[in-house]
Amino acid sequence: MTYIRKPKFRHPQLKTNDLGFTHRDYEGALTTLCAGCGHDSISAAIIQAATEMSLPPHRVAKLSGIGCSSKIPAYFLSKSHGFNSVHGRMPSVATGANLANKELAYLGVSGDGDSASIGLGQFCHIVRRRINMLYIVANNGTYGLTKGQLSATSDIGSRTKSGEESLYNNIDLAALAIEMGASFVARSFSGDKSQLVPLIQAGLSHKGFAFIDVISPCVTFNNTDLSTHGYKNTWENYEALSSIDYVPMREEITTSYSTGEDKEITLHDGSVIHLHKTSKNYEPNDKENALHHINEYKKQGKIATGLLYINQDISDLHELLDTVDKPFNSLATQDLCPGAETLKTINDTFR
Repeated sequence: MTYIRKPKFRHPQLKTNDLGFTHRDYEGALTTLCAGCGHDSISAAIIQAATEMSLPPHRVAKLSGIGCSSKIPAYFLSKSHGFNSVHGRMPSVATGANLANKELAYLGVSGDGDSASIGLGQFCHIVRRRINMLYIVANNGTYGLTKGQLSATSDIGSRTKSGEESLYNNIDLAALAIEMGASFVARSFSGDKSQLVPLIQAGLSHKGFAFIDVISPCVTFNNTDLSTHGYKNTWENYEALSSIDYVPMREEITTSYSTGEDKEITLHDGSVIHLHKTSKNYEPNDKENALHHINEYKKQGKIATGLLYINQDISDLHELLDTVDKPFNSLATQDLCPGAETLKTINDTFR
């Protein structure tokens, strides 16, 4: 019922952030997803993350493809720029937009069908090109818009509500992102907001390509005891490699954990992620170690969550191409066509 709109009235004492906005200012339209869909929890996590970070909504560009997951951007940051592309082609749009204006914060939302099937090639190339953005996949292991067929991320032996069994090895998007060169890779569960929110905040603050694979159960077609992407299986089998504490650079940096080992990772903007390790030998800066943990937990039928991998020494696309400081869309005619004399000077360097 998309004609129903949210009431404009809000409580006069709602808490505001540094920009004077409340969480209501970061909301979008009323959801049309099934009641209980994990995707709505992702929307809520993004709203909370953006509110707490005091992101200026007009400086955010949200992009998506096709699928239940790609409807998510309609439900948050209604005052932001947005583009809903064709199936599996969101990475191309995100690349073009980022090249045109690198000053915006880019947030792409996709699904396991949109990114792991028809858009798999596009996904691989946006990772390897190191676009400075946060790319979230709402992963439910099924095609919800076409009535529940298994997707490419479904584990062998997993069954849908209709009884269809997955016969093939699944595509692990987190492992693929690490292999292809992503510099920030995490996995979380839509039902674990305490972990998901700081991961989103860290991903938005990270310079380079940040990827979060979010297990997000489909309550209509794939929420059964035999589904590895259902609520029951995920709650029972997900293992947090680290608990996450995101500290914005404007706040005093403090941390307190009674047991285990702590690790601080300072992001490019000065904000800090605090990791409380649950595995003695887990090192998020080690690419091979991250892939090893993902595969080891998979063998045990478990899902490794938390910050899986981070590398802050990799250049993003604009640094690789050595582009000008000004966004391309702000360049004037005299910048793009400086005249014959300048062209002659450039040509002379090749003689």
